[in-house]
Amino acid sequence: MEAKAKARFVRVTPQKARRVVDLIRGKQAGEAVAVLKFAPQAAAEPVLKTVQSAIANAVEGAKRNSERLDEQNLYITEVFVDEGPTLKRFRPRAQGRAARINKRTSHITVVVAERETKGRTR
Repeated sequence: MEAKAKARFVRVTPQKARRVVDLIRGKQAGEAVAVLKFAPQAAAEPVLKTVQSAIANAVEGAKRNSERLDEQNLYITEVFVDEGPTLKRFRPRAQGRAARINKRTSHITVVVAERETKGRTR
């Protein structure tokens, strides 16, 4: 079973969010949550919330479909950060000029799935 969660329009630059996302790609869901809780980057908080949301979506989806789901077997299959719209602001500079400031946003997507148990017969 696969579950997805998206956090859109997060006010963190995609470049900084990708640094955090690279830490958890392919890890077990519980381990990813532990890594994100102690990561010093500010982008770790929205990524953590998105991972927790994806885990909760997987649990609720399994309940809805009357399937058995072990949270220990969940792992992160896909995680990526796309660029959202940029907020353009201006800052006054010397001699009456203005400099543009780009406040970038991100769309964070996390997909979790249950790892197949070994020993299955075909």
